Amino acid sequence: MDMQYRRLGNSGLQVSTLSLGSWVTFGNQIGDNVAEDLMKMAYDNGINFFDNAEIYAQGKSEIVMGNILKKMGWDRTSYVVSSKVFFGDGRKKPNQTGLSRKHIWEACHDALRRLQVDYLDLFFCHRPDRNTPIEETVRAMNTLIEQGKVLYWGTSEWNAQQITEAHLYARQNYLIGPLMEQPQYNMFHRERFEVDYAPLYKNFGLGTTIWSPLASGLLSGKYNNGMPEDTRLNLKGMDWIKDIWITDEYLTKVKNLAALAADLGTTMPCLALAWCAKNPNVSTVILGASKVSQLEENLKALDVLPFLTPDVMENIETILGNKPKQPTF
Repeated sequence: MDMQYRRLGNSGLQVSTLSLGSWVTFGNQIGDNVAEDLMKMAYDNGINFFDNAEIYAQGKSEIVMGNILKKMGWDRTSYVVSSKVFFGDGRKKPNQTGLSRKHIWEACHDALRRLQVDYLDLFFCHRPDRNTPIEETVRAMNTLIEQGKVLYWGTSEWNAQQITEAHLYARQNYLIGPLMEQPQYNMFHRERFEVDYAPLYKNFGLGTTIWSPLASGLLSGKYNNGMPEDTRLNLKGMDWIKDIWITDEYLTKVKNLAALAADLGTTMPCLALAWCAKNPNVSTVILGASKVSQLEENLKALDVLPFLTPDVMENIETILGNKPKQPTF
């Protein structure tokens, strides 16, 4: 199936339904030549959104991506690139992290330099900052947009109240509010996306660029028979992810889902990715890959969408047993 495109929230910007992210991989788990092969394959298959952040490999991820963008020489109008601000790029002195006007300003300019672009299409506040008033953050982002250094700004892992407060302040002061949120969303992590954010899709036209659609690889099925050596979960600092996802309960559900995927004539990762993409509030599903073969397989996920009939979706819900209860207003 050819790539599909969706508007990012209520903006006019079109993003590919599948996109490519660089967390863990670029500048860390994979060599720069593999990163280049992944980006080229993604672009050639219609992916137009490449996701990054200042903290990924402490700035190296953006340098790797920037070098590839420059080498490829793709028309700047043909792709969307992002960065995120909050955690810093490894420097830990005061003002080198957080969402103050100073750090937002400096992080933006650092990202432009590393990515070798004149502007960021998307700039995310990577986490909420309890030490900075939301008003200061909204104004700082609005300034960058007015200066043409950022086109759209958004949030990542903010709760519904924080996003609402940012919108209300922006509206009251004729500023530009956050367009999009980058939340975790997958078959095993649903509550915030499906319940908490529900009013935001309706009230603000919130766009979403979801991360971890395969639950850090659990939903790829590759842990069904033990822990492979070349997995990201064996990387230093990834123990917390292993503790969250690699449980007997989850593995049993994944094996049952894999059997359902086989009945549909597809693979477990494609089923899990298509399930995410089927949600109309998902603007784009961010893929993470450490091998070209992984990306090649994941790109077939959109072919599975026509097979996700109401009956199949009900079967999936039966296996998952975790459908969030919608509030009754």
